[in-house]
Amino acid sequence: MTDERIVILAHEKFPDRAKTALGVMRYGDQDVRAVLDRDTAGDSVSDHVPDVADAPVVASFDDALAAADGDVDALYIGISPIGGEFDESWRDDVEAAIEAGCDVVSGLHYFLNEDAELAALADEHGVDLVDVREPADDLTVASGASRDVAADVVLTVGTDCSVGKMTASLEIVAAARERGIDAAFVPTGQTGIMIAGWGNPIDRVVSDFTAGAVEEMLVELGDDHDLLVVEGQGSIVHPAYSAVTCGILHGAMPDGLVLCHAAGREAVHGYESFSLPPLADYVDLYEGLAAPVNESRVVAGALNTKDVADDTAAANAVGEFADALGTPAADPVRDGADRIVDGIVDAGLGAE
Repeated sequence: MTDERIVILAHEKFPDRAKTALGVMRYGDQDVRAVLDRDTAGDSVSDHVPDVADAPVVASFDDALAAADGDVDALYIGISPIGGEFDESWRDDVEAAIEAGCDVVSGLHYFLNEDAELAALADEHGVDLVDVREPADDLTVASGASRDVAADVVLTVGTDCSVGKMTASLEIVAAARERGIDAAFVPTGQTGIMIAGWGNPIDRVVSDFTAGAVEEMLVELGDDHDLLVVEGQGSIVHPAYSAVTCGILHGAMPDGLVLCHAAGREAVHGYESFSLPPLADYVDLYEGLAAPVNESRVVAGALNTKDVADDTAAANAVGEFADALGTPAADPVRDGADRIVDGIVDAGLGAE
């Protein structure tokens, strides 16, 4: 899925609620020709997101195709509502993409290949519908093999969902490579899979096979790299998503953990009646849960300060976060991930 010329669908959500779109634009190898968003059509991507390649924002796929002079390979669905359902208001654009000979790549729980109308249209036009959240059919339970991989394993874990675990993971890999550490990213969610072009969609895997799906990826890469950074999902305190968090933690058997948090977040995102525990409590929660399977400890923190406008205030927030954890910390987007890699290296993980 790399080096494609793509259009990203992000209707009414770009940029603040289009995590998949932003992830692909920031970290993917794809050439983004346009973004679909009815609300901001006529703008440019750079009007909203200054640190990615610019592209026009348009109202429909037909407009995007015209803006790209017809030079488009695929339409990516760059948003995922809670529950991962398909919004019928997107259908015209998806059908237009198929009729133009473009593949459609989706990270929804709603599988495009199971939509009879879209599947028939795709067959008629000879294009692929790629449901990245469809797991392989040969997954099985974990065997404990993650403990034996040659690489050191670091897992990003969160105080909540949507705090930047994927971003932190990718930034850590980039910063580690800058130091000469042979690091690799292990994707476990739809956006990470779209960026990397491979991976297991852990939140769609049968519960018994969750740990095994993570283990399979580590075994595949473990002898080829010195450091594997596993993308975490959810949070151990999340009332809906804690199961996937635990499955990844036990399947990865990590040597180190990087705790991710969003500055100012006090309640569970989307479940605001549930308050987040104090930051320091998460260290004991994650280390305690990991210990019966494999001893692991929090070695660094990643703080998402995108909602903190002032650089000084953001730096102070990072400092307070580091103090609460007793580890190095940084905002990997605002500051870079060097301090996070310091914590990983200081724990004896990776190789320089």
